[in-house]
Amino acid sequence: MMRGMGNMQGMMKQMQKMQKEMTAAKDELDQKEFTGQAANGLVEVIMTGNKRVKDIAIKPEVVDPDDVDMIQDLVLTAVNDCLEKIDVETENTMGQYAKGIPGF
Repeated sequence: MMRGMGNMQGMMKQMQKMQKEMTAAKDELDQKEFTGQAANGLVEVIMTGNKRVKDIAIKPEVVDPDDVDMIQDLVLTAVNDCLEKIDVETENTMGQYAKGIPGF
């Protein structure tokens, strides 16, 4: 009976360690900056890993007062590019913790 309890304690310690590692990895990921681009860098968006926009840069040569729709499309493209990069990095970073766990 005691043998099973020792195994359970070992598993609990492993889970606590993994939880701390996951939290640290998530915190690091949240602080990391990602850059999304559109039209070869004419529009850039910088976001953190927790998907907060830090900056949007629009090159002057893309600004055409008669074609505001183009700027809006470029901003959307850059934002979506950045979000996709964050999702890929999140999966690469956090996915390692879900491997081998049933249901994940």
